[in-house]
Amino acid sequence: MGSPITPEDVLETLMNDGTVDAIRLKIINQLKANEELKKNTIKMVEQSKVLNTPGAEKQTKRELFDALRQELEAPVLEKASRSVWELILDQNGLGKEISDTVERVFCELSGREPPLFPDPNMENFPGKDKNVSPPSSSSKKRTFDDIRKEEDTGDESTNRSALSEHIPVPKVRN
Repeated sequence: MGSPITPEDVLETLMNDGTVDAIRLKIINQLKANEELKKNTIKMVEQSKVLNTPGAEKQTKRELFDALRQELEAPVLEKASRSVWELILDQNGLGKEISDTVERVFCELSGREPPLFPDPNMENFPGKDKNVSPPSSSSKKRTFDDIRKEEDTGDESTNRSALSEHIPVPKVRN
């Protein structure tokens, strides 16, 4: 039998076959269509110290742009980054597509048949106990916003696992 398939092997295949570029394009298009993100960014600009400082109207467009960028780049990119992570982790949308694609490529490379981890809620799943009810909605994963709210309130009893402990969120570069 050949050497084990590594995450790097899967990633290289996804990069070479154009999948990474296609996913990146989907993320960009979904960010562009995110009305909440647009409204939030507009609100931040309208409330910016730069534009609301006396004498701002006398500055050149370039000076205003540079000052706005310095003031708002980090918070705007932080919100965009959170939106991207929500898309990537959404198991009813792009996140599921990413997981399924990675699994498919791994199976192709390793010669296995998908799915590696069948959905236990599937009706024809061998060994599934027909008398077991599906998990209740209270066992749903928390959204990124729920986790952030818990962190903001400092409620450690509900903050069982912060997302940042499990998934590295990229730092914003200046």
